[in-house]
Amino acid sequence: MRNLQWFPGHMTKAMRMMEDNVTVCNGIIYVLDARCPASSFNPSLKKMFGSKPVLYVLNKGDLADGRADAFVKRIRESGAPCVRINAADSRSRRALSEAVASLVAEKRQKNDEKGYTQTFRFMVCGVPNTGKSTVINLLAGNARAQTGNKAGVTRGKQWIRLDGYELLDTPGTTPPAFVNQKLAVRLAYVGSLNDDILDLDDIALALLAELYEKYPQSLKERYGITGETQGGEPPAPLDMLEKVCARRGFILRGNDYDYERGEKAVIDDFRKGRLGRITLDCVDDCKDFKF
Repeated sequence: MRNLQWFPGHMTKAMRMMEDNVTVCNGIIYVLDARCPASSFNPSLKKMFGSKPVLYVLNKGDLADGRADAFVKRIRESGAPCVRINAADSRSRRALSEAVASLVAEKRQKNDEKGYTQTFRFMVCGVPNTGKSTVINLLAGNARAQTGNKAGVTRGKQWIRLDGYELLDTPGTTPPAFVNQKLAVRLAYVGSLNDDILDLDDIALALLAELYEKYPQSLKERYGITGETQGGEPPAPLDMLEKVCARRGFILRGNDYDYERGEKAVIDDFRKGRLGRITLDCVDDCKDFKF
């Protein structure tokens, strides 16, 4: 598989815009994908925040399993607040609202003692397609920010006014260069990279191989993929893709497999949670990160 890199021109502009606006913000709401919290952490953003307090939000928690909780623990142990939520579920609103309020609780108390009223501002950021706008809409209680299920929906800044504070919705930004290709590929799995720049053949086969290693039962239940080869090796990714095609009826004339439809089905099934709750990253993937 070729190295993945994706840092289009609009991201350069977005980073400059964020640098210009971070000084007027009282805190940061950093949205990560609960299925791959390490992969969706952009060190370039963290460096930009300086000493601003940061709340880490592991969104899409309904699609992740218990392994995501290890990241919540790791981040909290580093001294930063962290919550795991499903921003599409209104039941997550209370936990998220309380976590946001905690970022400026001390400052608010001092203001109250002085009889001073302040509108607090928070920057909401993260890599593309982690659900930043959905997080904002959850806090607002209604649709204020534009959302979508693909990378790059938000292109410019949007200030969202809520009761007592304002949120700055920012475009998703990836690192200027992916140092760890293992983590970059996982961003491709979850849709944080533009599908148009990807070789979906490679992505689907890599996803099948990783799922077989970590979640073989999911592949068995969904596609009937079972067992190792006679030599004790895992089944080849292409063989697994052919089983997907056979199970789903993706057959062309001449009984050839329709690999393209099979690849898209695997990726779509994973992204939409049809393979069950899955967390691809392990907490060791972020051992060198400074939260």
